[in-house]
Amino acid sequence: MKISLFATLAATLLAVPAFAQDAGDAAKGESEFKRCKACHMVQAPDGTDVVKGGKTGPNLYGVVGRTAGTAEGYKFSDALVKLGEAGEVWTQEDLAAYITDPNKYVEEKVGDASLKTKMTFKMNKNQADVVAFLAANSPDAAAAAPAEAAPAEAPAEAPAAQ
Repeated sequence: MKISLFATLAATLLAVPAFAQDAGDAAKGESEFKRCKACHMVQAPDGTDVVKGGKTGPNLYGVVGRTAGTAEGYKFSDALVKLGEAGEVWTQEDLAAYITDPNKYVEEKVGDASLKTKMTFKMNKNQADVVAFLAANSPDAAAAAPAEAAPAEAPAEAPAAQ
């Protein structure tokens, strides 16, 4: 019994750092985003620049929780438009997979190898950090979180009689 309890405790403690690493570090992600800003900016709707960057790609403010291929003011590839039409709403997990290999990701999701994105860059490390930074700059990110991760809402209290 003691060995089993110890094994369970050890496995639990070892799993915590792995989960934390998968969640990404937004501060590190902001630094890593320097590689992205040649094409992308992160600009709030009020015009405040979080990160000044290029306009070759869409503004990534609010990307987590946004339907793929729908950022205002940007003409997306047919691949991203089809992805959005298929119901893709960017989650942190999906964005990390997308930035690893954009065309492969779209092909797997849509099932059409002929569709190509405009994004030619493939990020081969620190994806979780970059996505954590983008999530920190996405007001609708909570809407894209898995349902089981969302806290349960407390029941509303009835208004007091007057």
